[in-house]
Amino acid sequence: MPGSAMRGGADLGDQWPDGITHRRIAVLHVFATLFLGIFFLILPALAAHAMDIQPVTSSKGVNAWLVEDHSIPIVAIRFVFDGGSTQDPAGREGLVNLMTGLFDEGAGDLDSEAFQIKLDDAGAEMGFEAARDGTYGAMRMLAEQKDAAFDLLRLAVTSPRFDQAPIDRIRAQILSGIIANERDPNTVAQTKWLRAIYGDHPYSRPDQGTKDSIATITAADLAAFHKANFARSGLHVAVVGDIDAATLKRKLDEVFGDLPEKQVLQPVADTELKLGQQLEVDYDLPQTSLQFAYPGVKRDAPDFFPAVLMNQILGGGTFTSRLYDEVREKRGLAYSVDSNLVDHQHSNALIITTATRSDRAAETLAIVKEVVKKMAQEGPTEAELDATKKYMVGSYAISNLDSSSAIAATLVELQLDNLGIDYVQRRAALINGVTLDQVKAAAKKLLTPAPAIMSIGPKLEAK
Repeated sequence: MPGSAMRGGADLGDQWPDGITHRRIAVLHVFATLFLGIFFLILPALAAHAMDIQPVTSSKGVNAWLVEDHSIPIVAIRFVFDGGSTQDPAGREGLVNLMTGLFDEGAGDLDSEAFQIKLDDAGAEMGFEAARDGTYGAMRMLAEQKDAAFDLLRLAVTSPRFDQAPIDRIRAQILSGIIANERDPNTVAQTKWLRAIYGDHPYSRPDQGTKDSIATITAADLAAFHKANFARSGLHVAVVGDIDAATLKRKLDEVFGDLPEKQVLQPVADTELKLGQQLEVDYDLPQTSLQFAYPGVKRDAPDFFPAVLMNQILGGGTFTSRLYDEVREKRGLAYSVDSNLVDHQHSNALIITTATRSDRAAETLAIVKEVVKKMAQEGPTEAELDATKKYMVGSYAISNLDSSSAIAATLVELQLDNLGIDYVQRRAALINGVTLDQVKAAAKKLLTPAPAIMSIGPKLEAK
């Protein structure tokens, strides 16, 4: 599918440190069995010693972070260009999503079929993905085939063809998805939700575009956007595997060195969520979905870790969270309920989601609000905080460093967040240094404002 053009399924999923969710629009393919087996062998080798992250700068000034591991003959690269779907021109929403489906549909002197044959011959897997604030790419390759693989990546990044036949084919796939989404209650509701909480900000627009906007996008539009956005000033790169720094420097220049130096991005304003509203999307469904939006926290804010710890205790996806205990364990109102800190470059939020029987939706909504109110007023206990600190320190490697691609993804996000190359080593101390009073303050700050609430199902008053 467009926006997830993964030949072999290069993992561009949500690999984000510290319980932060970045919303993506890709549906990922499944990797070939051979590669899965090899990649899973990497984990014990990397876990056996402290991860050494090297800064690498090529002769043309391309920067990357490198983790060398020569125990398995695999190289994984992950990179992102600043921008993303917020840069879609007005009236051409969905341009970035369409573009990401075309990078392996012909580049340089290779048409679509020839390019994909070369990619298979090189034993490599490559994919691109559109996000709100960036355009991501990834490749995994056998070390012995890295010259051929990196050359194909060079062609895709620097010389995509945007031939009309692939454009028409990928556009048709996107249109099919848009039409299907128009019949899906949850997707329709989510579109209304984004408009309600973001207003006319670019975050409110559908990443895949609309039927009208997709139809207007031309090859010239794609080429112009590529030229403006694929530039070295907005590039962040991480590489993991069987490659040394000297070789990587050469490959960075080969792949990215001929790109323009400066990006040309349209300014995107920061925005605050439009809270304090209740949106009811009326559908005759046996199950009602509920969504709550509270203020979030910036990644570089001094109360970031207190907020992360508080969110984990509130509903951070474990069976011990307060929301899980009250909504599922005690009352059996829902199969799952969770809260997530959602981090975009220009807006942040704490989002709570659950789904329940429609005849118990009003009760579930009231319980969630009561749990949140208690957390805002009282905060967590010392015992809850201690247990959560241990969990967050101990689970980090499993969640973020369990494969070559996960490591590369984590390193790219650390670069985007300006956290420093030694962050992985400092993280445990940052978490353990958080006090109970700081977590209580974060709870009061984020959870006291009236939330935005959306229900999808029969009208709540009818229940």
